[in-house]
Amino acid sequence: MAYIQFDEGRARDLVALGRVAVDFNPEDYYKTLAESTKFIKYLGGSPANISVGLARLGKNCGFLGCVSDDRFGEFVVDFFNKERIDTSHIVRAKHGEKIGLTFTEILSPKESSILMYRNCIADLQLSVDDIDADYIKSAKALLISGTALSESPSREAALKAVMLAKQTNTPIIFDIDYREYNWKNADETSVYYSLVGSEASLIIGSREEYDLMERLIKPGMTDKESADYWQVRKAKIVIIKHGKEGSDAYTCDGKQFTIKPFPIKKLKSFGGGDGYASAFLYGLFEGLEINECLELGSASASLLVASHGCSAYMPTIDKIRDYISQCKREYGEMVARG
Repeated sequence: MAYIQFDEGRARDLVALGRVAVDFNPEDYYKTLAESTKFIKYLGGSPANISVGLARLGKNCGFLGCVSDDRFGEFVVDFFNKERIDTSHIVRAKHGEKIGLTFTEILSPKESSILMYRNCIADLQLSVDDIDADYIKSAKALLISGTALSESPSREAALKAVMLAKQTNTPIIFDIDYREYNWKNADETSVYYSLVGSEASLIIGSREEYDLMERLIKPGMTDKESADYWQVRKAKIVIIKHGKEGSDAYTCDGKQFTIKPFPIKKLKSFGGGDGYASAFLYGLFEGLEINECLELGSASASLLVASHGCSAYMPTIDKIRDYISQCKREYGEMVARG
């Protein structure tokens, strides 16, 4: 069943809006950041990673964002171009704002942390003048990253994009993507998250992120209560992730689908969520059933936590399907359950 109706006549599959950064992951991992001396540079930021993931899966993506007017900004645009992601609507910061830098600490396969530098940040300089209806209308769906809502002028740019998506009948995908940096307080976060959540056809987030979004609505909702609440608005699919316990997808016809992570030897504990989102969206765009979309998403997430980086290691569809087949041979049928 196609829960979200995509306009197949549109040139692009997805336009993503929000955070793009540069990640530095330690090459001498299983040490603290104080001890690490060697790092590898990657493109980062959830909406950027999701766009790369979808492009690797053969989908046509564009990006709405702001980057620094320096070599790091050049690195990001060049990386997108090599992945065949449209960069015509990526703008440069005008007042010296810098791209976000993320240093990761990989202490063990189960223990990782992230140190972000996000003062005077470029991605939050995206403005309403950078958003136009024709670009949004060129895509089958618009993805909004929650981090884009944390400060002006990016906040207003994201909300304008949501309004234009409604005007052009473009389904909205809301990746909650909470990062504490740049938010003033939890109430502010709840206000803006709930505004976009109320307009989204698909919402993706962890249980903790839903709790934050629902803070001023009804604290302490169960997963089913959350799904029911957002589906009374516009959501057709609500995905709630529970880390190593797996994830659940609730559909607007009252069904629930559950999947556990695919077994793999982890290198780190971050990066899987963006692989999950890109592969799940690929399944939706391909018209696959929800259980198949969940399988693709969960398998992609496992492959990413076993990899050193995120964007550079986004898998192809053949790699994901081969991995699923291998896991089923070794562990039996690991399909999503409805």
